[in-house]
Amino acid sequence: MVQIKTPEQIAKMREAGLVVAAIHAATREAAVPGATTHDLDQVARKVIADHGAKSNFLGYGGFPATICTSVNEVVVHGIPDEKTVLKDGDIISIDAGAIVDGWHGDAAYTAFVGTGHAPELVELSRVTEESMWAGIAAMKVNNRLVDVSRAIETYIRRQPRPATGKYGIIEDFGGHGIGTEMHMDPHLLNYVSRKRGKGIKLVPGVCLAIEPMVSLGTARTETLADDWTVITTDGTWSSHWEHSIALTEQGPLVLTAPDCGKAKLAEYGIEAAPDPLG
Repeated sequence: MVQIKTPEQIAKMREAGLVVAAIHAATREAAVPGATTHDLDQVARKVIADHGAKSNFLGYGGFPATICTSVNEVVVHGIPDEKTVLKDGDIISIDAGAIVDGWHGDAAYTAFVGTGHAPELVELSRVTEESMWAGIAAMKVNNRLVDVSRAIETYIRRQPRPATGKYGIIEDFGGHGIGTEMHMDPHLLNYVSRKRGKGIKLVPGVCLAIEPMVSLGTARTETLADDWTVITTDGTWSSHWEHSIALTEQGPLVLTAPDCGKAKLAEYGIEAAPDPLG
């Protein structure tokens, strides 16, 4: 069952989304050479506490931290710890969430630690982020879920190949519905699969977390012995971007973007829905 939200419920999700945006801003500033991933987790915990919100990551399926910190070849679900020290030239994908009055927000971004990053890493992050926005732009009333998947995949496939030879669109993980739970139906692939069909029709009240994950090589992953940390099987580095979006009568509303997605959606000729919080 796909949960359809009322405008009032979407407003609550916007509150949660703004907490996530604040976590992103604070952790991005703290992701510097010499910081540990545990330090970043502590920053996120403080932001959540300061906003009177709750963490939807901590304790989820036994996950022991407030955010996921995925460094270099780690695709998703990296566990913050005191041993992982960020170094100049690293990239890190930070996935964060929050709950306000029972409603969830969830978003991720890739940051560059220090300076001197290889051009292919900068382009990897750009391609991943822009593919996410292409997917968001496809969230239109009466489109199908597969239209979002197609937009993401098409954007990536149309980019010039990196020096490593190809971009790997991670297949084992994808986007999802979000609302009174962090992960809900429907599951959203970042590529088109004939086996999955067209998926649900997109109608006002549908809320999705759109989150492409792309590597500089393989699409295949493996999970480490901690049962959480997911890495690429070939050791190539990866990027992860995510926003939570509500489809409204006025168009898409990017719940976890400070400006509701207005600036980026304008590049696609799309007017973002107005902020329900004014």
